[in-house]
Amino acid sequence: MRNILITGAYGFVGTNLSFFLAEKGYKLSALDQFCNKDILSYCNFYSWQNVERIDFNQYDTIIHLAGKAHDTKNQSDAQAYFDVNTGLTQKIFDYFLQSSAKQFIFFSSVKAAADVVEGDILTEDVTPKPIGPYGESKIKAEEYIQSKSWNDKKVYILRPCMIHGQGNKGNLNLLYNVVKRGIPYPLGAFDNKRSFLNVWNLSWIIEQIIVKSPDSGIYHLADDEPVSINALIRLIAESQGKKARIWKWNKNFINCTAKIGDICRLPMNSERLKKLTENYIVSNNKIKMAIEIEQLPVKAEEGLMLTLKSFKNNKD
Repeated sequence: MRNILITGAYGFVGTNLSFFLAEKGYKLSALDQFCNKDILSYCNFYSWQNVERIDFNQYDTIIHLAGKAHDTKNQSDAQAYFDVNTGLTQKIFDYFLQSSAKQFIFFSSVKAAADVVEGDILTEDVTPKPIGPYGESKIKAEEYIQSKSWNDKKVYILRPCMIHGQGNKGNLNLLYNVVKRGIPYPLGAFDNKRSFLNVWNLSWIIEQIIVKSPDSGIYHLADDEPVSINALIRLIAESQGKKARIWKWNKNFINCTAKIGDICRLPMNSERLKKLTENYIVSNNKIKMAIEIEQLPVKAEEGLMLTLKSFKNNKD
Protein backbone atom coordinates (compact mmCIF):
# COMPACT_ATOMS: atom_id res chain seq x y z
CA MET A 1 0.00 0.00 0.00
CA ARG A 2 1.23 3.48 -0.85
CA ASN A 3 2.93 5.77 1.64
CA ILE A 4 1.47 9.28 1.60
CA LEU A 5 2.52 12.57 3.19
CA ILE A 6 -0.25 15.14 3.68
CA THR A 7 0.69 18.72 4.57
CA GLY A 8 -2.02 20.63 6.41
CA ALA A 9 -3.49 17.28 7.40
CA TYR A 10 -5.31 18.62 10.45
CA GLY A 11 -7.35 21.31 8.71
CA PHE A 12 -10.95 20.81 7.60
CA VAL A 13 -10.10 19.17 4.26
CA GLY A 14 -7.02 17.39 5.58
CA THR A 15 -8.88 15.77 8.47
CA ASN A 16 -11.64 14.44 6.21
CA LEU A 17 -9.15 13.28 3.57
CA SER A 18 -6.97 11.57 6.20
CA PHE A 19 -9.92 9.61 7.58
CA PHE A 20 -10.98 8.61 4.06
CA LEU A 21 -7.53 7.39 3.00
CA ALA A 22 -6.86 5.70 6.35
CA GLU A 23 -10.05 3.68 5.96
CA LYS A 24 -8.77 2.56 2.55
CA GLY A 25 -5.62 1.25 4.19
CA TYR A 26 -3.06 3.83 3.06
CA LYS A 27 -0.05 4.55 5.25
CA LEU A 28 -0.23 8.24 6.14
CA SER A 29 2.03 10.89 7.60
CA ALA A 30 0.86 14.35 8.63
CA LEU A 31 2.89 17.54 8.37
CA ASP A 32 1.23 20.38 10.26
CA GLN A 33 1.64 23.05 12.92
CA PHE A 34 0.19 20.95 15.73
CA CYS A 35 -0.76 17.38 16.48
CA ASN A 36 -4.43 16.43 16.30
CA LYS A 37 -4.97 13.59 18.77
CA ASP A 38 -8.22 12.57 17.08
CA ILE A 39 -6.36 11.31 14.00
CA LEU A 40 -2.96 10.61 15.55
CA SER A 41 -3.69 6.88 15.35
CA TYR A 42 -4.12 7.25 11.58
CA CYS A 43 -0.98 9.30 10.85
CA ASN A 44 2.63 9.69 11.80
CA PHE A 45 3.09 13.32 12.80
CA TYR A 46 5.76 15.83 11.79
CA SER A 47 5.81 19.50 12.73
CA TRP A 48 6.94 22.25 10.37
CA GLN A 49 9.82 22.95 12.75
CA ASN A 50 11.28 19.54 11.85
CA VAL A 51 10.51 19.51 8.12
CA GLU A 52 14.23 19.39 7.23
CA ARG A 53 14.53 16.08 9.08
CA ILE A 54 11.83 14.33 7.03
CA ASP A 55 13.00 11.70 4.57
CA PHE A 56 10.81 12.52 1.58
CA ASN A 57 12.16 9.47 -0.26
CA GLN A 58 9.92 7.22 1.86
CA TYR A 59 6.78 8.60 0.22
CA ASP A 60 5.07 7.63 -3.01
CA THR A 61 2.67 10.60 -3.00
CA ILE A 62 2.85 14.06 -1.45
CA ILE A 63 -0.44 15.93 -1.04
CA HIS A 64 0.14 19.61 -0.35
CA LEU A 65 -2.94 21.00 1.38
CA ALA A 66 -1.29 23.46 3.75
CA GLY A 67 -2.11 27.07 2.93
CA LYS A 68 -3.64 30.29 4.13
CA ALA A 69 -7.39 30.23 3.54
CA HIS A 70 -9.32 33.04 1.90
CA ASP A 71 -10.28 35.64 4.52
CA THR A 72 -13.74 36.95 3.60
CA LYS A 73 -13.41 39.68 6.24
CA ASN A 74 -10.33 41.08 4.45
CA GLN A 75 -8.40 41.45 7.70
CA SER A 76 -5.30 39.46 6.69
CA ASP A 77 -2.02 40.98 5.62
CA ALA A 78 -1.45 40.43 1.89
CA GLN A 79 2.13 39.26 2.33
CA ALA A 80 0.97 36.44 4.60
CA TYR A 81 -0.76 34.82 1.62
CA PHE A 82 2.41 34.87 -0.45
CA ASP A 83 4.57 33.65 2.43
CA VAL A 84 2.37 30.58 2.92
CA ASN A 85 0.51 29.86 -0.33
CA THR A 86 3.46 30.63 -2.58
CA GLY A 87 6.61 30.33 -0.47
CA LEU A 88 5.64 27.20 1.43
CA THR A 89 4.46 25.49 -1.77
CA GLN A 90 7.79 26.23 -3.43
CA LYS A 91 9.63 24.70 -0.49
CA ILE A 92 7.56 21.50 -0.40
CA PHE A 93 7.68 21.11 -4.18
CA ASP A 94 11.48 21.42 -4.13
CA TYR A 95 11.62 18.63 -1.54
CA PHE A 96 9.41 16.54 -3.82
CA LEU A 97 11.61 17.11 -6.88
CA GLN A 98 14.71 16.10 -4.92
CA SER A 99 13.04 12.93 -3.64
CA SER A 100 12.04 9.62 -5.21
CA ALA A 101 8.32 10.36 -4.68
CA LYS A 102 6.36 9.94 -7.89
CA GLN A 103 3.18 11.99 -7.35
CA PHE A 104 2.64 15.56 -6.17
CA ILE A 105 -0.91 16.82 -5.61
CA PHE A 106 -1.18 20.56 -5.02
CA PHE A 107 -4.38 22.16 -3.78
CA SER A 108 -4.72 25.50 -5.51
CA SER A 109 -8.14 27.14 -5.94
CA VAL A 110 -10.56 28.25 -8.63
CA LYS A 111 -9.80 31.74 -7.31
CA ALA A 112 -6.38 31.34 -8.94
CA ALA A 113 -8.18 31.10 -12.27
CA ALA A 114 -10.94 33.67 -11.92
CA ASP A 115 -12.59 35.71 -9.22
CA VAL A 116 -15.59 36.15 -11.52
CA VAL A 117 -16.70 33.61 -14.13
CA GLU A 118 -16.90 35.24 -17.55
CA GLY A 119 -19.35 33.29 -19.68
CA ASP A 120 -21.43 30.33 -18.63
CA ILE A 121 -18.86 28.03 -17.04
CA LEU A 122 -15.27 28.06 -15.77
CA THR A 123 -12.93 25.60 -17.49
CA GLU A 124 -9.20 24.95 -17.37
CA ASP A 125 -8.74 26.81 -20.67
CA VAL A 126 -9.36 30.19 -19.03
CA THR A 127 -6.54 32.70 -18.88
CA PRO A 128 -5.98 33.17 -15.13
CA LYS A 129 -7.15 36.53 -13.79
CA PRO A 130 -7.02 36.28 -10.01
CA ILE A 131 -8.08 39.28 -7.95
CA GLY A 132 -6.65 39.82 -4.49
CA PRO A 133 -3.73 38.24 -2.62
CA TYR A 134 -5.39 34.86 -2.07
CA GLY A 135 -5.87 34.03 -5.74
CA GLU A 136 -2.67 35.82 -6.75
CA SER A 137 -0.58 33.83 -4.25
CA LYS A 138 -2.10 30.57 -5.52
CA ILE A 139 -1.38 31.35 -9.18
CA LYS A 140 2.20 32.26 -8.29
CA ALA A 141 2.56 28.83 -6.71
CA GLU A 142 1.11 27.21 -9.83
CA GLU A 143 3.54 29.12 -12.03
CA TYR A 144 6.49 28.00 -9.92
CA ILE A 145 5.44 24.36 -10.18
CA GLN A 146 5.00 24.59 -13.93
CA SER A 147 8.38 26.29 -14.38
CA LYS A 148 10.21 23.18 -13.16
CA SER A 149 11.13 19.97 -14.96
CA TRP A 150 9.16 17.02 -13.63
CA ASN A 151 10.86 14.24 -15.62
CA ASP A 152 8.94 11.00 -14.96
CA LYS A 153 7.03 12.36 -11.99
CA LYS A 154 3.29 13.10 -12.01
CA VAL A 155 2.15 16.54 -10.87
CA TYR A 156 -1.46 17.57 -10.34
CA ILE A 157 -2.57 21.16 -9.77
CA LEU A 158 -6.12 20.97 -8.41
CA ARG A 159 -8.44 23.96 -8.36
CA PRO A 160 -11.42 23.09 -6.15
CA CYS A 161 -14.42 25.38 -5.82
CA MET A 162 -16.10 25.93 -2.43
CA ILE A 163 -15.52 22.77 -0.36
CA HIS A 164 -17.98 21.74 2.34
CA GLY A 165 -18.47 18.83 4.70
CA GLN A 166 -18.24 17.82 8.35
CA GLY A 167 -16.22 20.40 10.27
CA ASN A 168 -16.77 23.06 7.61
CA LYS A 169 -16.79 26.72 8.66
CA GLY A 170 -17.61 29.79 6.62
CA ASN A 171 -20.46 31.01 4.48
CA LEU A 172 -22.51 27.82 4.80
CA ASN A 173 -22.48 28.25 8.57
CA LEU A 174 -23.60 31.85 8.14
CA LEU A 175 -26.57 30.80 6.03
CA TYR A 176 -27.36 27.93 8.39
CA ASN A 177 -27.56 30.27 11.37
CA VAL A 178 -29.67 32.79 9.45
CA VAL A 179 -32.27 30.12 8.74
CA LYS A 180 -32.02 28.63 12.24
CA ARG A 181 -32.82 31.98 13.84
CA GLY A 182 -35.92 32.32 11.68
CA ILE A 183 -34.44 35.26 9.78
CA PRO A 184 -35.86 35.49 6.25
CA TYR A 185 -33.31 35.18 3.46
CA PRO A 186 -33.50 38.59 1.72
CA LEU A 187 -31.48 37.78 -1.41
CA GLY A 188 -34.12 35.80 -3.27
CA ALA A 189 -34.06 38.33 -6.11
CA PHE A 190 -30.58 37.14 -7.05
CA ASP A 191 -31.41 34.04 -9.11
CA ASN A 192 -27.88 32.68 -9.24
CA LYS A 193 -26.21 29.27 -9.32
CA ARG A 194 -22.92 28.13 -7.86
CA SER A 195 -20.76 25.05 -7.98
CA PHE A 196 -19.94 23.34 -4.70
CA LEU A 197 -17.67 20.43 -3.86
CA ASN A 198 -18.49 18.10 -1.01
CA VAL A 199 -15.49 16.70 0.81
CA TRP A 200 -16.62 13.11 0.20
CA ASN A 201 -16.38 13.58 -3.59
CA LEU A 202 -13.10 15.42 -3.14
CA SER A 203 -11.56 12.59 -1.12
CA TRP A 204 -12.81 10.03 -3.62
CA ILE A 205 -11.25 11.98 -6.52
CA ILE A 206 -7.91 12.14 -4.69
CA GLU A 207 -7.83 8.38 -4.28
CA GLN A 208 -8.69 7.91 -7.95
CA ILE A 209 -5.75 10.13 -8.87
CA ILE A 210 -3.43 8.18 -6.58
CA VAL A 211 -4.52 4.81 -7.96
CA LYS A 212 -5.00 5.61 -11.66
CA SER A 213 -2.17 8.16 -11.98
CA PRO A 214 -3.66 10.09 -14.93
CA ASP A 215 -1.72 12.64 -16.97
CA SER A 216 -0.19 15.55 -15.10
CA GLY A 217 -1.99 18.86 -15.42
CA ILE A 218 -4.39 21.44 -14.04
CA TYR A 219 -7.82 20.15 -13.03
CA HIS A 220 -10.89 22.00 -11.76
CA LEU A 221 -12.87 20.17 -9.08
CA ALA A 222 -16.61 20.54 -8.46
CA ASP A 223 -19.71 18.45 -7.90
CA ASP A 224 -21.57 17.43 -11.02
CA GLU A 225 -24.51 19.82 -10.55
CA PRO A 226 -24.50 23.54 -9.66
CA VAL A 227 -27.01 24.62 -7.00
CA SER A 228 -28.89 27.90 -6.72
CA ILE A 229 -28.61 29.74 -3.41
CA ASN A 230 -32.40 29.78 -3.14
CA ALA A 231 -32.35 25.98 -3.45
CA LEU A 232 -29.62 25.88 -0.81
CA ILE A 233 -31.79 27.91 1.58
CA ARG A 234 -34.59 25.41 1.06
CA LEU A 235 -32.20 22.54 1.84
CA ILE A 236 -31.07 24.27 5.03
CA ALA A 237 -34.65 24.79 6.13
CA GLU A 238 -35.47 21.16 5.33
CA SER A 239 -32.48 19.96 7.38
CA GLN A 240 -33.90 21.91 10.35
CA GLY A 241 -37.49 20.78 9.81
CA LYS A 242 -38.56 24.30 8.86
CA LYS A 243 -40.20 26.04 5.93
CA ALA A 244 -37.86 28.24 3.92
CA ARG A 245 -38.46 32.00 4.20
CA ILE A 246 -37.09 33.65 1.07
CA TRP A 247 -37.67 37.36 0.44
CA LYS A 248 -36.87 39.19 -2.77
CA TRP A 249 -35.57 42.52 -1.54
CA ASN A 250 -34.49 45.25 -3.93
CA LYS A 251 -30.98 44.56 -5.25
CA ASN A 252 -29.81 48.18 -4.95
CA PHE A 253 -30.81 48.28 -1.29
CA ILE A 254 -28.92 45.05 -0.62
CA ASN A 255 -25.78 46.37 -2.32
CA CYS A 256 -25.84 49.54 -0.20
CA THR A 257 -26.27 47.48 2.98
CA ALA A 258 -23.23 45.38 2.08
CA LYS A 259 -21.10 48.51 1.62
CA ILE A 260 -22.09 49.63 5.11
CA GLY A 261 -21.00 46.19 6.29
CA ASP A 262 -17.55 46.78 4.79
CA ILE A 263 -17.12 49.86 6.97
CA CYS A 264 -18.72 48.56 10.15
CA ARG A 265 -17.39 45.00 9.77
CA LEU A 266 -20.84 43.44 9.82
CA PRO A 267 -21.45 39.77 8.96
CA MET A 268 -22.85 40.84 5.57
CA ASN A 269 -20.24 42.72 3.55
CA SER A 270 -19.48 43.13 -0.14
CA GLU A 271 -17.27 40.04 -0.23
CA ARG A 272 -19.91 37.78 1.29
CA LEU A 273 -22.65 39.33 -0.84
CA LYS A 274 -20.63 38.61 -3.95
CA LYS A 275 -20.13 35.00 -2.92
CA LEU A 276 -23.82 34.58 -2.20
CA THR A 277 -25.21 36.25 -5.32
CA GLU A 278 -22.83 35.70 -8.25
CA ASN A 279 -23.03 32.87 -10.76
CA TYR A 280 -19.94 30.73 -10.35
CA ILE A 281 -20.26 27.44 -12.24
CA VAL A 282 -17.18 25.25 -12.54
CA SER A 283 -16.72 22.44 -15.05
CA ASN A 284 -15.42 19.11 -13.76
CA ASN A 285 -15.38 17.40 -17.17
CA LYS A 286 -11.58 17.32 -17.48
CA ILE A 287 -10.97 15.49 -14.19
CA LYS A 288 -13.80 13.03 -14.87
CA MET A 289 -12.29 12.20 -18.26
CA ALA A 290 -8.83 11.83 -16.69
CA ILE A 291 -9.97 9.32 -14.07
CA GLU A 292 -12.41 7.71 -16.54
CA ILE A 293 -15.75 8.19 -14.81
CA GLU A 294 -19.13 9.55 -15.93
CA GLN A 295 -20.31 10.95 -12.61
CA LEU A 296 -19.15 11.46 -9.05
CA PRO A 297 -20.47 9.19 -6.29
CA VAL A 298 -22.35 11.87 -4.30
CA LYS A 299 -24.84 14.26 -5.92
CA ALA A 300 -24.51 17.95 -5.11
CA GLU A 301 -27.73 18.35 -3.08
CA GLU A 302 -27.17 15.03 -1.31
CA GLY A 303 -23.71 16.18 -0.23
CA LEU A 304 -25.03 19.52 0.94
CA MET A 305 -27.67 17.82 3.05
CA LEU A 306 -25.01 15.62 4.67
CA THR A 307 -23.04 18.74 5.57
CA LEU A 308 -26.10 20.54 6.93
CA LYS A 309 -27.05 17.57 9.07
CA SER A 310 -23.51 17.55 10.50
CA PHE A 311 -24.05 21.20 11.49
CA LYS A 312 -27.23 20.24 13.31
CA ASN A 313 -25.56 17.34 15.13
CA ASN A 314 -22.67 19.55 16.22
CA LYS A 315 -24.98 22.27 17.53
CA ASP A 316 -27.46 19.99 19.32
